Amino acid sequence: MSAKQLVVQRPTASFPASVWGDQFLLYDQQEDQAGVEKLIEDLKEEIRKEILRALDNPLEHTNLLKLLDTIQRLGIEYYFEAEVNQALQHFYDAYGANWNGGAPSLWFRIMRQHGFFVSSDIFNSYKGKDGTFKEPLENDIEGLLELYEATYLRVPGEIIIDDALAFARGRLEHNLKDPSLKNTIVSKKIKEALKQPLHKRLPRLEALRYIPFYQQQASHNESLLKLAKLGFNLLQSLHKRELSQISMWWKRFDVPNNLPYARNRLVECYFWSLSVFFEPRYSQSRMFLAKFIVVETLLDDTYDAYGTYEELEVFTEEIKRWSVTCLDNLPKYMKPLYEMLLELYGDMEKILIKMGKAHYLNYSREAMIEYIESYLKEAKWANDGYIPSMEEHQEVTIVSSGYKNTLIASFCAMGDVITDDTFKWALTMPPIAKACCVLCRVMDDIVTHKEEQGRTHAASGIECYMNEYGVTEQHVYDLFNKKVEEAWKEMNQESLKCKDVEMPVITRVINLARAMDVLYKTKDHFTHVDEELVSHIKSLVVDAIIM
Repeated sequence: MSAKQLVVQRPTASFPASVWGDQFLLYDQQEDQAGVEKLIEDLKEEIRKEILRALDNPLEHTNLLKLLDTIQRLGIEYYFEAEVNQALQHFYDAYGANWNGGAPSLWFRIMRQHGFFVSSDIFNSYKGKDGTFKEPLENDIEGLLELYEATYLRVPGEIIIDDALAFARGRLEHNLKDPSLKNTIVSKKIKEALKQPLHKRLPRLEALRYIPFYQQQASHNESLLKLAKLGFNLLQSLHKRELSQISMWWKRFDVPNNLPYARNRLVECYFWSLSVFFEPRYSQSRMFLAKFIVVETLLDDTYDAYGTYEELEVFTEEIKRWSVTCLDNLPKYMKPLYEMLLELYGDMEKILIKMGKAHYLNYSREAMIEYIESYLKEAKWANDGYIPSMEEHQEVTIVSSGYKNTLIASFCAMGDVITDDTFKWALTMPPIAKACCVLCRVMDDIVTHKEEQGRTHAASGIECYMNEYGVTEQHVYDLFNKKVEEAWKEMNQESLKCKDVEMPVITRVINLARAMDVLYKTKDHFTHVDEELVSHIKSLVVDAIIM
């Protein structure tokens, strides 16, 4: 070993070890799935008839709206996609923006969630003649909760909804102080809503939260409740099997020994992928995306927390060449990562060949190379001690956030809803994708920059803004948190305006943002895995719902 190698200075980080070990390597299926699937089909048919029966009776439309909301919150909407779309299209055709049934906030939220633009003028019904929100609403907690949840579907410039949110949040916070509500189900609902509104929740976690609450309601539909529990457990068995297969793939590469400097976050990467799509038909996409996020994480740590700038220049050039012959040109520690990347795409190519869609990977490779190049620019900043302007920083780090790359990878095996035009659309960084990337970048910067600045690292957006404008750290925090909310508004607007892609594509973008709200809202839960994230993962892929 040369003297030069002995004194190599690396920007090393000390990441916590995995909390999971090898517990997901083996998958033991014990339940009788055939019997469960037959029972589920019978229950689905019963609920399907109930939806269509209510749809034919205008007097039942408010109750149907509430049923659709319950189906969504129980996490079983994927069983009834055709019926739900039929009902909402009928509502939109019949009422336009002039819904005259009950639960106007619920109507507004559900219609917008499904891509139907309905006017915010409906919130005028909550106001009195003096233009303020009506007094009776202040003490109607269920009505306040519905109003509060609806406001998170706002788009830029909707002042009336901004006012409604401030009013609803203030009244809910006031109600929490009521001694008579202490330790009640109502107070728990208020706290959960204030912590994370429904629109930002991951559907699978919301189902786990909502099922026991729904069960406690005296008016609950027993068939619907049973379907939700059976459906959750049946789908969980598929997720367990997927995680087992991915764990075996990970074990084969022996990443903890071959890349000891990097985060061992296989299970958390699967959780992230599961956040993007949990439905059974997306199994191939989900497993590919989980491995993809694993590789993104290892690349992140290689560029961010281990590789020298000279090594990273070589690695970037070899990624562009994308060939197994490049291995000979790489430092020894980089070879396993390069092999993992090539194999990941090779395995996906075999799947896509059967679908007649092998060329889809070309789009993903293009996005991956752009992603790697953005990392190299950040590495150069760190190497040179350079603090870029905010404009220069954003141009690079929106790409290095990884969400554009991740989004494009998520499309690869989604089926007929994806076309070449979908990939071309995503590669141009359309407004909804850009808003999601900004949200990811800003949330990441807020919770990670102090730790990252403790080692040689590119300046985060926090440092860049403070340096350019001479303001305090707290000022930037406040500003960046506002940017997050503005990004949500922008995504909401684009989900209603964008006609270039279908709603399942839009949903992937929204779910990526929701994943950030779980993993990076208050701290970097992904790197520093705590009991909250462990609990989420166990509830999704370990513990079945008790029937």
